[in-house]
Amino acid sequence: MIRRLIPIGALLLLASVSIAQQDKLEVLQLRPNFYMIAGAGGNIGVQVGSDGVIVVDSGSASRVEAVLAAIQRITPQPIRYIINTSADADHVGGNDALAKAGQTLFVAGGGVGIGADFLGGGASILAAEKVLTRMSAAKFPAAAWPTETFQQPRKYMYLNGEGIEVLHQPAAHTDGDSIVFFRRSDVVMAGDVFDITRFPDIDIERGGSIQGEIAALNRIVDTAIPSVPIVSREEGTLVIPGHGHVCDQLDVVEYRDMVSIVRDRIRDLIKAGMTLDQIKAAAPTRGYTRRYGPENNFVEAVYRSFGGK
Repeated sequence: MIRRLIPIGALLLLASVSIAQQDKLEVLQLRPNFYMIAGAGGNIGVQVGSDGVIVVDSGSASRVEAVLAAIQRITPQPIRYIINTSADADHVGGNDALAKAGQTLFVAGGGVGIGADFLGGGASILAAEKVLTRMSAAKFPAAAWPTETFQQPRKYMYLNGEGIEVLHQPAAHTDGDSIVFFRRSDVVMAGDVFDITRFPDIDIERGGSIQGEIAALNRIVDTAIPSVPIVSREEGTLVIPGHGHVCDQLDVVEYRDMVSIVRDRIRDLIKAGMTLDQIKAAAPTRGYTRRYGPENNFVEAVYRSFGGK
């Protein structure tokens, strides 16, 4: 049973409250036609309407049956598109099963009429071209690979009564990151560019960089609008991180500022001639570890972004 929509303030403070819970998945109705599924790996976005279902990320392979069941409880409409924000296994693991369970838009009588055999009749999978490169190299099954890719900074479509922008962030967490903006719903799916459960996971080997990470966070800040000037309404753009609770623009600003401060600290230590071990010993993430946990490889990634070996 679906309850009323949850105000943004309640979402920020009570993110564990769900309107539907099955097999440890949480399904939150954020807008009349937009839902978030948590607990299947990376956060999943679900937009529904007369054209069908648009899914952003598909979670882990081990959780795909529960994800599919949750979507089917939300709506009987078929899945039409799966949009991937990166090539990480906890964001693309369910691609194959969700695409097969879906139905292509390009069927005679139901779309542009290419034919029922287009993509095997299943849903399309859309991602930046580097996602296809990474997934094929990582030996994901071919049925899970993107069927539509793009290289330009912005890919867009208009489905279920609203514009959907897929904005490529070429060197952030990886070189294949995208953020997805649902314009009428006013929801941004940020993927692992914005992960409030930890310091940024910048994968240098897969094309990530601290400069690109901050640029991507700035793009989210510029895309989202906070609840001003009437802050008491608790409205504004919803930002769904790759992991963690629903956020707003000010949460992204705070995260961006943290990343920028740590970046500046490490840059100053590099200029002082310190080695990586010396920089780690200087604890440039001090003041933030209580909230975001151990720095893991973040300091090294920033160091390497500035040319350190």
